[in-house]
Amino acid sequence: MLMRHVETAEELQRVAARGRLSVRKRSGRTRLAELYQEGAAKIRMPATSADPLEAVLINTAGGLTGGDRIAWEVEIGQNASASLTTQACEKVYRSAGGHAETNCVMTVGAGARLAWLPQETIVFDRAAFRRRIDIDLADGAEALVVEATIFGRRAMGEAVDQAEFRDRWRVRHEGKLVHAEDFAIGPDVAAMLARSAVGGGSIALATVLLVSGQASMHLDAVRAAIGERGGASSWQVAGSGKLLARLYDEDGYSLRKRLMPLIGLLNGKAGLPKLWSL
Repeated sequence: MLMRHVETAEELQRVAARGRLSVRKRSGRTRLAELYQEGAAKIRMPATSADPLEAVLINTAGGLTGGDRIAWEVEIGQNASASLTTQACEKVYRSAGGHAETNCVMTVGAGARLAWLPQETIVFDRAAFRRRIDIDLADGAEALVVEATIFGRRAMGEAVDQAEFRDRWRVRHEGKLVHAEDFAIGPDVAAMLARSAVGGGSIALATVLLVSGQASMHLDAVRAAIGERGGASSWQVAGSGKLLARLYDEDGYSLRKRLMPLIGLLNGKAGLPKLWSL
């Protein structure tokens, strides 16, 4: 008699991926200095004739589930400029055991600029996900960081009742902490998002952070772009400035329509990544 073996959560194949990108300013342009790819982590750079250098991060596994790990490392040299996005939305699927994890570590040299603009993270029912973002900025460096999360795609008939989501950010300027946040939701995601103090029934959330000496000059325009579903504030902190905005909406499509002009506003001449408008 043939015995059928059923894989346990521990035996299932897991993603263990790492991608590293290092860029330098040479001959008046930001150019590739180092590229490393391991496992499902791939990095592609569309041809551009001027700064910033554009890079597209790709998870060839097609999504993440319990036990998967992916790490991105970015180093931007002095006076260089780079804009990073993803090929598509990152999907976090139901976990059969353990949590999926993404770690992003970025260093930005003096006078350099980082635009971290991944497309949305889509969380499915019973998913378990942890993300960590660590950014170190040197003197005069700037960073625009955007992360949007969708708990279920209503247009696809999907809903998230139970899940675990953890998001930890640490941003430093010349070694001084200028932004720290720990966002956690779950396991009763639907009930928590229904609370008026959390989402009021919205399932699409986004955080936009700009660290720049010129951050405060954008505050009025950002508030006008956000409207009533969200808010924004700015501060002078640790020799630089910080603008923080939160947005929420009823679905991913509505949120994206509001995020796109906001990114275009804050990303200067680079504007919106091409993949966002496809």
